[in-house]
Amino acid sequence: MNDRFQDDHTQNAHTPLDDATRVGSPHVGGNPAHPGQANPRQPAGRAGTSSRKEMRTDLEDSTRLGAYQSRSLAASKPLIQDKTNLSPLVTGGNEIRHRPPQGPTEAGPVRTCSDFARLFRSISENVSKAVVGKEATVELCITALVAGGHVLLEDNPGTGKTQLARALARSIDVEFKRIQFTPDLLPSDVVGVTFYDQTESRFSFRPGPVFASMILADEINRASPKTQSALLEVMEEEKVTVDGSTYQVPHPFMVLATQNPIEQLGTYSLPEAQMDRFLIRTSVGAPGHDASIRILQEADIKDRAGMITAVVGADDIAAMTQYASNVYCHPSIVEYAVRIIEATRHSRAIKVGSSIRGGLALIRCARIKACSQERDYVIPDDVKELVDPVLAHRLVLETETRLSGVDEHQALAEALEGVPVPTTEQ
Repeated sequence: MNDRFQDDHTQNAHTPLDDATRVGSPHVGGNPAHPGQANPRQPAGRAGTSSRKEMRTDLEDSTRLGAYQSRSLAASKPLIQDKTNLSPLVTGGNEIRHRPPQGPTEAGPVRTCSDFARLFRSISENVSKAVVGKEATVELCITALVAGGHVLLEDNPGTGKTQLARALARSIDVEFKRIQFTPDLLPSDVVGVTFYDQTESRFSFRPGPVFASMILADEINRASPKTQSALLEVMEEEKVTVDGSTYQVPHPFMVLATQNPIEQLGTYSLPEAQMDRFLIRTSVGAPGHDASIRILQEADIKDRAGMITAVVGADDIAAMTQYASNVYCHPSIVEYAVRIIEATRHSRAIKVGSSIRGGLALIRCARIKACSQERDYVIPDDVKELVDPVLAHRLVLETETRLSGVDEHQALAEALEGVPVPTTEQ
């Protein structure tokens, strides 16, 4: 195709990931009570009271969170000062009991949270061999991979963005392609082209580099808006339509795009509406003192990502995705995420707040974070720690806000100051 495309060889073919595993858990609204346990919403009575006491005793385990005691979010002071109130998501009392997810119980690579955390750590430790001292950024990229989303790495040159993307791609036993975006890059160079095959006397489709599971879109802001849109459409739809024919991309499918905040001459900034297509935006940053010493001591290693070998395959990622989709998320935490979204929409410093797509991304990533810490339920801290990388790039600030020197991260932090957080009862 083109000299600017580079790929790694694929050793095995993998089973495609069912699209249904990318949708949020059906248990967000609350799981049915397990056999043999009392329903926490059953009317008060002698039998119900006895069952509740037995259930509370069973749940008092040091490995469990216990019970959330919500601060009656629906009854608290609303974030929006108008006549429209947030519909109450917590009903039947304030007590919240965590139930184990209805995850896969048959033979498979992920049966428990420990299996999920083990695979998650193996990928993180493998990538950290190439990107030293950036565990938090690596974990965000793995979270996006399991969630079926895409990552925008935005940082200064020389911080290791490309090394991170290549190391993550090589840690997964799937096909990898690299696209170097330039001003003369055409959409057909990305998605493919239909040509007339004289040997077979018919038109054939030659797929572009976008038909790979892992794609490194290097310096995406250097391509024209038309070419950017071609890639962003595939990121959203996970399929390509050329000359009336539709072609599915493989699963898992992930795009790691990089761009530099400097050297803006001759570049095309991504529109705010298209920034919403990225699940997470993060940066690598300069390494710390100890990490810098280690990197300089290993100066003879020219390609650190090239030393990475695969530790998991596509089937492992598919199993992790399915297991995470069944992690329990109580309605009070769902309402907490909704109130965060509402706060961004009604902040004076923010012109355009987060869409509901941002809320879905927040819940999906929070479930994966819970699993990575060997928990089968989401806690408020899972949501709080992911708010900035998941929502900050989806905001459009007011002109006055930008002129005053406030960025998206500061505006988001100020908007969340008044959002009530569900508390825990030890």
